[in-house]
Amino acid sequence: MSVWSFDYRPHRRFVATAEHSAQVWRLLLGIVLAAAIFLALSRMLISTVFTVLEPGARSTLIADGSSGQTAGGMLLMLFQLGLLAVTAAIVVIMVHKRRPSTLIGPLGLAARQFMAVLAILAILIVVLTILPPYGYGDDSGALERNMGLGRWLLLLPFALIAVLVQTGAEEIFFRGYIQQQLAARFRSPLVWMLLPAFLFGIGHYLPESAGSNAVTIAVWATVFGLLMADLTARSGTLGPAMAVHFVNNISAMVLTSTPDEMSGLALYVLPFGIGDEAAMAAWLPVDFGFMLVMWLAARLAIRA
Repeated sequence: MSVWSFDYRPHRRFVATAEHSAQVWRLLLGIVLAAAIFLALSRMLISTVFTVLEPGARSTLIADGSSGQTAGGMLLMLFQLGLLAVTAAIVVIMVHKRRPSTLIGPLGLAARQFMAVLAILAILIVVLTILPPYGYGDDSGALERNMGLGRWLLLLPFALIAVLVQTGAEEIFFRGYIQQQLAARFRSPLVWMLLPAFLFGIGHYLPESAGSNAVTIAVWATVFGLLMADLTARSGTLGPAMAVHFVNNISAMVLTSTPDEMSGLALYVLPFGIGDEAAMAAWLPVDFGFMLVMWLAARLAIRA
């Protein structure tokens, strides 16, 4: 089947397990419960971490956890977001009376699709790294080393696990839970694709740190959500979306990051920060292009 096919029949199988509890009130109740459960679990996580820290280190960790500028703060942030998966699992059991594994789709198929997309994206990253251009513009300067290679390699296994947990949890919540429940109730993709993507974009709206680029970044995240919704509908599992999200965040958090936001695990940082409006505005179109190429590569990997 063509890479451009929009045959979403696999999506109907994906959402079939949600059809017996597809009432809108259940979804609204689930989202409210999810917010409350996530906050409660986050407090439990932070309290648990605090028990092993000296009093003076606690305020530092809280500050680092909000900006992600240290390795400890970044790991805390990522694992905290991973609680979204636990939250979604609790909600589908309590409100929708079904197994949490149904949020992902057939697990064997999801795993195979995840690995297929991961493999093609790994090849894509290598090719893009080898091919020119190698800089970020004539006046932007080169990438700057954020930490020593030895320390980065020691942190790498923990970083990979944390990013996998974070990206997997976000896909389970937005494309698994919200998209699945909406699609079980509404046939139109304008509902089950747009609404979860819009909520995902709102979560990336950061006017305090991004300035005038905040709207563009939120639009980027919304488009990303739409593309992940398409991959989920095309494949019938969360496997491809999880793989793309994982590779995207590894690139943006573990390989190269901005120096002022979520740089605690990155080997390199860009020569400009998220608050540098002119430089970020120039770089975001490149990021849009990279996102589209990854989406097309993933579609190529799962075509049948």
